[in-house]
Amino acid sequence: MLIMGPLVHAYVILNPAAGRGAAARALDPIVREFRRQGWAVEAERTDRPGHAVELAARAVRAGAGCVVAVGGDGTVHEVANGLLGQATGGLGAQHAAPLLGVVPIGSGNDFAKLVGVARHSPLRAVRRLVTARAVAFDVGHVLDEYFVNSAGVGFGAEVVRVRNAMPGLSGFLSYLVPVFRAFARFRPPRLEVRASGFRETGYMMMVEICNGTTAGGSYRFAPAALPGDGRLDVCVVRRVSLARFLLAVPRVMRGTHGTMREVALFQTRSMTLRSLEGPLVLHLDGELRESAVCECTVRVQPGRLKVLVAR
Repeated sequence: MLIMGPLVHAYVILNPAAGRGAAARALDPIVREFRRQGWAVEAERTDRPGHAVELAARAVRAGAGCVVAVGGDGTVHEVANGLLGQATGGLGAQHAAPLLGVVPIGSGNDFAKLVGVARHSPLRAVRRLVTARAVAFDVGHVLDEYFVNSAGVGFGAEVVRVRNAMPGLSGFLSYLVPVFRAFARFRPPRLEVRASGFRETGYMMMVEICNGTTAGGSYRFAPAALPGDGRLDVCVVRRVSLARFLLAVPRVMRGTHGTMREVALFQTRSMTLRSLEGPLVLHLDGELRESAVCECTVRVQPGRLKVLVAR
């Protein structure tokens, strides 16, 4: 683990829509603070979904030493995919991946919790990044896309769909209200889950596959997860009644749901998900993906991503 010093070249990718527009106002102060700390930086704003993937890939080809994602978990997801798609080991790739830094401006900021910059102002996050250490994180891979924090099918994906239709909510409410609204219309799909030491078929509320400890902002699906241990932590929640669901929500927020009879927790390096009722709908780091397939394999790629973790 290396302590970061001044960098020759860092590339800042900012989603101006993050934080309900707060990120757009923060770009100039963030750039000034990086330069005040001795970093040479370039900055670009995204202007459409997927744009951060393109910008991150361009930064790799340009030889950037560090790429900083400014925004929420969706921005981090796109930037990481841009880095990994160009890095050595990707299809046809010839470049080493830069370090990934995060300045969180969003609601959930699950990945920022893993790197020690959550709940900090943007300028404070910058000051923590410039003295951070470089740490190798695992990533998950499914359906030709990477995820850095979590992926899921079932209820988690439905919550993302509902939240996307409620853009007026902000902060904690943007993660709590959609949970209850989604439950009112959600019908657990019939799934088959296969992994080494675990196999189950049935109606499942959700399957959350975690590299980090939390998903959805405040829900500790995998309280024991470590993002660099070479394994994914999986939380399976079987079909539950409304009463059990209401009981489960605060327990998941505390990370004490593992003893509930409807819950199974296990670790794996690879697993297969199969839907018995139609194509799979997933979320990857909170980004909705409506696939055309009924089966997919999720694998961990150990140590693929070099991340700045604040001391």
